[in-house]
Amino acid sequence: MVKKILSCVGEYKKYAILTPIVMLGEVLMEVLIPRIMKVMVDDGIRGSNIDVTVKMGIVMALMAVFSLICGSLGGKFAAMAGMGLAKNVRKKLFGKVNDFSFANVDKYSTASLVTRLTTDVTNVQNTFMMILRMAIRSPFMLLFALIMAVSINPKLAMVFLVAIPILGVSVILIVKNAHPRFEAMLKKYDALNSRVQENLIGIRVVKAFVREKHEGEKFIATADEVRAAQVYAEKLVIMGMPIMQITMYSTIVAVLWFGGNMLINGTMTIGNLSSFLTYITQILMSLMMLSMIFIMVTISIASMRRITEIFDEVPDISDENADRDLVPADGSIVFDHVDFSYSKEKDNLNLSDINISIKSGETIGIIGGTGSAKSTLVQLIPRLYDVTDGELRVGGRNVKDYTLENLRNSVAMVLQKNVLFSGTIRDNLRWGNENATDEEIEEACRNAQAHDFIMSFPDDYDTDLGQGGVNVSGGQKQRLCIARALLKKPKIIILDDSTSAVDTATDSKIRDAFATKLGDTTTIIIAQRISSVADADRIIVLDDGRIDAFDTHENLLKSNEIYRDVYNSQQKGDE
Repeated sequence: MVKKILSCVGEYKKYAILTPIVMLGEVLMEVLIPRIMKVMVDDGIRGSNIDVTVKMGIVMALMAVFSLICGSLGGKFAAMAGMGLAKNVRKKLFGKVNDFSFANVDKYSTASLVTRLTTDVTNVQNTFMMILRMAIRSPFMLLFALIMAVSINPKLAMVFLVAIPILGVSVILIVKNAHPRFEAMLKKYDALNSRVQENLIGIRVVKAFVREKHEGEKFIATADEVRAAQVYAEKLVIMGMPIMQITMYSTIVAVLWFGGNMLINGTMTIGNLSSFLTYITQILMSLMMLSMIFIMVTISIASMRRITEIFDEVPDISDENADRDLVPADGSIVFDHVDFSYSKEKDNLNLSDINISIKSGETIGIIGGTGSAKSTLVQLIPRLYDVTDGELRVGGRNVKDYTLENLRNSVAMVLQKNVLFSGTIRDNLRWGNENATDEEIEEACRNAQAHDFIMSFPDDYDTDLGQGGVNVSGGQKQRLCIARALLKKPKIIILDDSTSAVDTATDSKIRDAFATKLGDTTTIIIAQRISSVADADRIIVLDDGRIDAFDTHENLLKSNEIYRDVYNSQQKGDE
């Protein structure tokens, strides 16, 4: 787990190496300064030797300046290495999520992924920076100061035999019990982020139903759960500080007592006692730093485990064995006895024995009740999910023979949930083709019946859509998404109930444009309205994940009960 995280240091490795080097320089200066101070006190001040006092004072000042420079460089290098690590971890995480199939994405909540990319990475970054600075400073400071203290007075140094075990046992107990508490706390963070995301996305619904107070109470309850989890985790860590301080001050008192008696007896000089007290402070501070490192590592272990969980997630769909140069020859589609299950269990199929053949350039309608797996069927074509059994062929070849990029570049989808991104209308449309000319963009928008309303805006195609396209209506958003798909000039275009928010007249114009301008493109239209698919070459009637019928509008009216019932009910509704 640690190795996977450290592999992300990458080009910032030199800063990670330089940090402990300069920190070692700081430690050496801090350990040697008390030795110089001893000489200055005993030989200079007590011996009334001004030359020794001045000389040792200058040496101490130079050592202090050098120590300050090393410490400052250590802080700078650690920050650069830590922030570089965080950048690379986030980059790798985001890239991994982008490689996920729909099945992988379904496994994690959006809020959980956001927490891993933010809070968890920040925890790892802070721990890494602390380790770079303190993991060298603290052990070496402890070792050198202990050697110096023993060299001054071995008997007085025996006081550490009591202090060090107390601190060691305290740290072990805190680390052991704190880890599961911090894991539970991070799960509460996920829930809080989920609540925030849900309310921000649905803020218009919340206001429309005057549910601000209700949602506010739910948020406060979730935030209180986070607070309680934080307190429960942190109160154990906080206990470490008073234990360390009690041990530290008790040790100082003991040294002052026994050292004072030695001073009175003449077995120890004032300079030695002063130096010894400084070394005691350095030793105990080093122990406290080591304790904090262990605690920080404990906190970050939970975050590291959550990050590496994403690193280790194997994408459900891979194209490693695909032909890199192969592209679909045309828009023909064949479902050859295809079964599909989201759970991958054959006794719980969402699609069962789908066996249909679609010619290139055909317009195919899909009708079915809610939950009949209409969207699931078309999502198999660009391999957003993989079939469980059977074979799906596009352009005469199994979809697994193509790379995901080549296959999906040949298939354009307008999903049920229309998604636009921050930026201008032109920027969003160029998602379909980043090199599209203004003429191509305008033609696609005319075919999608979007050009007129775009030109009604003051900045026409340069109008800023806002986050998620908040500045356009549902119907306008659908037409922009259709235009974006058309710019791909695909061999297959799939409209998944993507004209549900437009009026019937506009829907009819869009279908007319498709019929005249997309003659070589296979068009699949999922719709709730019979009128949206009545002109299709053939229509699939889905019922509970099975093909109930596949024929023309006229033949289905004569032979298929489900289709006829839907048609009659909609005709009555229109009347």
